[in-house]
Amino acid sequence: LQDPSNQKSGRKKTVSFSSMPSEKKISSASDCISFMQAGCELKKVRPGSRIYSRFFTLDPDLQALHWEPSKKDLDKAKLDVSAIKEVRVGKNTETFRNNGLAEHICEDSAFSVIHGENYDSLDLVANSADVANIWVTGLQYLISHSKQTLDLIEGNQNTQRFLWLSSVFEAADVDGYGIVLEDTAVELIKQLSPGIKESKVRLKYKEIQKSKEKLTTRVTKEEFCEAYSELCTRPEVYFLLVQISKNKEYLDVKDLMLFLEAEQGMAHITEEMCMDIIQRYEPSQEGQLKGFLGIDGFTQYLLSTECDIFDPEHKNVCHDMTQPLSHYYINASHNTYLIEDQFRGPADINGYVRALKMGCRSIELDVCDGPDSEPIICNRNSMAPPIAFRTVVEVVNKYAFIASEYPLILCLGYHCSVEQQRIIVQHMKKIFGSKLFTELPTPMQFYLPSPENMKRKIIVKGKKLPPDNDSSEGEVTDEDEEAEMSRRMADEYFSEQKFIKICRGLSDLVSVCKSVQFKDFDTSMKTQKYWEMCSFNETDASRLASMYPEDFVNYNKKFLSRIYPSPMRIDSSNVNPQDFWNCGCQLVAMNYQTPGSMMDLNIGWFLQNGGCGYVLRPSVMRDEVSYFSANTKGIVPGVSPLVLHIKIISGHNFPKPKGACAKGDVIDPYVCVEIHGIPADCAEQRTKTVPQNGDNPIFDESFEFQINLPELAQVRFVVLDDDYIGDEFIGQYTIPYECLQPGYRHVPLLSFVGELIEHSTLFVHIAVTNRRGGGKAQKRGLSVRKGKKAREYTTLRNTGIKTVDDIFKLAVHPLREAADIKENMQNAIVCFKEMCGLPPIANLKQCIMTLSSRLLSNDNTPTVTLSMKDNYPYLEPQGALPDVQKKVFAAYDLMIQESRSLIETAENTYGKIIQCQKAGMELHEDLENLGAKEGLKGRKLSKAIESFAWNITVIKGQGDLLKNAKNEALENMKQIQLACLSCGLSKTGSEAMETKAKRGLDVIKEKKAGEDNKMV
Repeated sequence: LQDPSNQKSGRKKTVSFSSMPSEKKISSASDCISFMQAGCELKKVRPGSRIYSRFFTLDPDLQALHWEPSKKDLDKAKLDVSAIKEVRVGKNTETFRNNGLAEHICEDSAFSVIHGENYDSLDLVANSADVANIWVTGLQYLISHSKQTLDLIEGNQNTQRFLWLSSVFEAADVDGYGIVLEDTAVELIKQLSPGIKESKVRLKYKEIQKSKEKLTTRVTKEEFCEAYSELCTRPEVYFLLVQISKNKEYLDVKDLMLFLEAEQGMAHITEEMCMDIIQRYEPSQEGQLKGFLGIDGFTQYLLSTECDIFDPEHKNVCHDMTQPLSHYYINASHNTYLIEDQFRGPADINGYVRALKMGCRSIELDVCDGPDSEPIICNRNSMAPPIAFRTVVEVVNKYAFIASEYPLILCLGYHCSVEQQRIIVQHMKKIFGSKLFTELPTPMQFYLPSPENMKRKIIVKGKKLPPDNDSSEGEVTDEDEEAEMSRRMADEYFSEQKFIKICRGLSDLVSVCKSVQFKDFDTSMKTQKYWEMCSFNETDASRLASMYPEDFVNYNKKFLSRIYPSPMRIDSSNVNPQDFWNCGCQLVAMNYQTPGSMMDLNIGWFLQNGGCGYVLRPSVMRDEVSYFSANTKGIVPGVSPLVLHIKIISGHNFPKPKGACAKGDVIDPYVCVEIHGIPADCAEQRTKTVPQNGDNPIFDESFEFQINLPELAQVRFVVLDDDYIGDEFIGQYTIPYECLQPGYRHVPLLSFVGELIEHSTLFVHIAVTNRRGGGKAQKRGLSVRKGKKAREYTTLRNTGIKTVDDIFKLAVHPLREAADIKENMQNAIVCFKEMCGLPPIANLKQCIMTLSSRLLSNDNTPTVTLSMKDNYPYLEPQGALPDVQKKVFAAYDLMIQESRSLIETAENTYGKIIQCQKAGMELHEDLENLGAKEGLKGRKLSKAIESFAWNITVIKGQGDLLKNAKNEALENMKQIQLACLSCGLSKTGSEAMETKAKRGLDVIKEKKAGEDNKMV
């Protein structure tokens, strides 16, 4: 993927023209209703492929919706508000699902009005998502407040906010005259809404005063409150608040609790935690006393670090750090001493300080002979002044373990005499002392020590004298990168191999990172020692990755490999590290002094695992017997693909691009979402352009990305200014997929050089289907429905070795059985969500909450109740149900039935799968002999071994997926039961029923823990 800031070709540009009047923002239910009364064009969707444009209005007394033109009489082309049952967002009715043009309709602009006893639907599409939000919010408000007139709504709105703003104003009105200077009123709004432009505030005051035909430099309390409400109410946040508060203009403790659990995916939320959030973020005293979170407090909460997109679990070390060093990606720097490009750049001590502070765990020291017998660090391709080696070592010693306590690798380049090498040894021993890792590897071991075992140790990577050389010095081959560049520039690339002399002391400092020359994979796998490592020029590494992707991955399971940029990158530009991470290469050396999209990927990647500079690779790239190809363009064996849903809702306080001057202060922003990972996952989509709005552009666009190997995927959000001359970079944020938090999140933006842009954010919604986050906030689990005939089963490969193939044949049936029970459960869940009128990204708690509102009789008692049968949450009707609801309950019963089937059969199926895996692994050591007996040799034998690894990967992966599906099913049962209890679907007045239900909940928890232990 190329950096969007540099590439504009290939992207179709579209512009978003909002239907909402730009001078009037929606900040209350009254604004929504006024808009509806004025009316606007909506598209009416009918079954088949019929779509009609109609002009819809809400009548003045708020009693009915009208539309025209219509073949019906005017008094019949209407829908009474009293007949409306609910309002659904998105394309979630049978009409939408069966309309031939539905795929061309924007999900965010569609909504349906469900009405009448038969739950008929009036399916509509607005010209934009914000217009759809106005109608949805206004209609939901009318349903809940049907007896109130517009005047009543206006009289009651924002009382909590008005009292708070009044107190803020009165504190500034020291004279008590009810009026303050315009400068004071401007500062008040700037304090309450950091990041807002002063010119915008002043203009708003002038607009308000002009509408009242007055011109003054003083502002009244009413004018201040009006200006604040219009400037600082974010419509998209207001719509969200009304939706989750069940059409109030504040959240109470229970509303907030359900929002955090059902939408944000948080677990173990209590009322006390919610009250604490309200106390910390609600600005009004009244709200704090009553436990109400108003629009301003809710906005501040969403902007806080508590709603950051980055999962706080990954801000600390959370990976297993006891694996061999070769099982980790390691943050590496190239030419660390440079702060500019490699030809003009001087050597600078700040290069080391910057890299180490950023968590870099591999730095370079190119040492040359210096004056007065003191070695120096220098760029030999530049005439710039060098720095003393001793100074660098002192700085490295000071900063080595500030950002991370895990081992630091020093890549030493020797370009100095033996005499000065001895000085190098003296300085390193004296300054580093016991931090130097010099333990000799033992032939009894097969892998490198772990980062945990080498905490706060400095590892020297370099050349080492042969074991048979016991003299004080000797010759070794020279694979010097700078020398390679010089040879290339002088057309001497194919000159003879050069040798250098090194002293015994320097050789002895090298222990587990001995530099050796790479010949080919076959030679390395047979002769290379686990403590030896190779460095690859990016050109050679790219060739190997393209021609031998599986071999490269297998090589990196045991050995460290380091990739460095081509010497032809004279501008010190960076390689795409993802290309080499996909092959398992641990150290991809980056030019830290060169910002841009490649450096963004590197910085973003190593944010995970506490920024310690080490990231554990996926198990499929670590397991001794496993198959993975870096060039895979489809599903990874043993890994279930996921769908990542990203909705770009809005942006805030985008700065003008640096250096842009042609358009003045006006920018036309759009957002590009990039997925980086294995080739099958790489994708890129962009929003429409919002013209002339950098302050609060509304995008409201949703995207879907299939992720086949989540552990290697990253998401990069890029904000650009649409310009015919060349799109200009505004800001970006790169985050590993594993660090994404679900729900409504704010994305901070970073400048081109990686600095945080203050108060500048993207507001997004994140959801993942067919996956749950392990050990963290729930990521919604659901896949697209597939019929049994359409299912694609992961196939096992024939090895050509009869004994082995006979064992793998025994796995075919349990693998299909596992796939079927997983798909059956997922299909049943999809069907239930559709019957609830919710999209696939909804979770089951949201389904029960939506369903419960339909299940209340006239006296507010539930028409169904929770009944725990064999510790499964069934729903029992308390009388006759309408046909529409019968269909919903049939879907619910099927979901419980399929979930129960999976839970109760998974252990047996899992046991069969694992038995086949064990039986196969028992033959692994003897695989070559068995192949030879079958007459396999050379390439055919290699292919048989590869097929064996493929099969083991599939079997192990499918077993893990089944185990995860069972845990998901148990979690679903628990969430359904909790939701039923919180929605009041237990028998009224029956404490015994509630106690029984809670006891069932405990049984589910115990069952889940017990089954986990059994399946492990």
